[in-house]
Amino acid sequence: MKTFMNFAIIFFCTVCSTIVFGQNVKTNTEIAILLKDNVNLSTLHYPKSVIQFYTKNESEYAWIDDMQKLDQPEIAMLLLEYSYRFGLSLSDYHWDSISLQKLKKLRDSPAEINQKEKAVFDILMTDALITLINNMHFGKYNPSYNSAYIDSNDINGFRSEDILLNARQQTDFLKTILEVQPKIKAYTDFQNYLNILYTENDCIAPEREAEKIIVNMERLRWIDTKETNYILVNIPSYTLKLYHQDDVFDFKVIIGKPTTKTPVLSSSITYFTTAPDWKVPQSIFIKEMLPKILKSPQYLENHHYSVYDKNGNQVEISSSKLKEIRQNPYRYSIRQSSGCDNALGAVVFRFENSYGIYLHDTSQKQLFNKDERALSHGCIRVENAKELASLILKNDGSGNKIPVLENAMSEYKRKDFVLKQPVPIIITYLTCLITDGKPVLYKDIYHLDDSLENKFNQNK
Repeated sequence: MKTFMNFAIIFFCTVCSTIVFGQNVKTNTEIAILLKDNVNLSTLHYPKSVIQFYTKNESEYAWIDDMQKLDQPEIAMLLLEYSYRFGLSLSDYHWDSISLQKLKKLRDSPAEINQKEKAVFDILMTDALITLINNMHFGKYNPSYNSAYIDSNDINGFRSEDILLNARQQTDFLKTILEVQPKIKAYTDFQNYLNILYTENDCIAPEREAEKIIVNMERLRWIDTKETNYILVNIPSYTLKLYHQDDVFDFKVIIGKPTTKTPVLSSSITYFTTAPDWKVPQSIFIKEMLPKILKSPQYLENHHYSVYDKNGNQVEISSSKLKEIRQNPYRYSIRQSSGCDNALGAVVFRFENSYGIYLHDTSQKQLFNKDERALSHGCIRVENAKELASLILKNDGSGNKIPVLENAMSEYKRKDFVLKQPVPIIITYLTCLITDGKPVLYKDIYHLDDSLENKFNQNK
């Protein structure tokens, strides 16, 4: 809400002094011709979306001769001019060809003059706004969707040209456009911080801080969630936050080593299990455990591991069997039974993903005392996992199951807790967050910032 109010005040004051009374002349011929010209279309970032916009607008001017809502074109142009307040760049929005001054000039000129120039301007302004909408919603460098894909597809019901058409019908044009931004709290914190900073100083400093804010706002635009209840795991800060309505619950986590990175993803926790056994990933079994087993077969018993063949049958360990396992390790797997020294601890949280990772408790709780906790093979270990499980049950309307959970965890009894409403989980990589109103920078553990910063710097 602060974002909307700040911009509304700034734009309203500016627009009051810039409203121009144009002429309402329907001149759809020039626009229709230009939208059939491949050379003209090649200058647009989202040509298909622009064509759809004007098809639904009957090829009429959207900005040059708008008599119904005279302030909208000025607000739209000022929104583009203030794009830096969203960590974006004017150079992406045809600013070499459009401007507020040129808009006023073209609207002041007689209807029959400069028809082609007006049409070109109107189309470029539409493409600029569609580009801004897509940039604010999907980001500029979204790894899942490039501009061509966004231009050609309806992604989860989102079409930028429909957003723009709808905004033109609303009393609050600006708010409708700004609503396309992520609702996730980390993003709104960034946006509110930039609003305050620019309002007070009309600049942002230091530059390094600005770069971090920009790249991390971009990453948050890649997350597709409208939920108010969700779990956010941030890799660089080693934290997990459970958001439930207006409450936020914080947990420390251990994440993947740089050689076995925890992936960035979005999914939903559908259930969790107490007293899990651990099916050891083949890479860990072969590279890390097998040498220890070959050196001392007692390693298996000491850590409650069992070996299974490819048919799932448990095998007895002998010197001849160890020789066979060493020669053909991929024919075997290893599991650790539940218990106090199980690597997964007393509870594991499951969510669908292609990486085979999950959240889980741990028997090595002393590791949470470390400041830097990139220590796992990719899965995420949670401190106070019982508290997290209890909160998830409570928020799911199953608080009566908490005593059952506590008993199952303390006695290492296997039990599945299926959620009525899956909890969205977002694993992200934010090297900056706003804490107590100030930016806090985190170590770039996986060295992912440089490439993204370079993309933005090249386009300043």
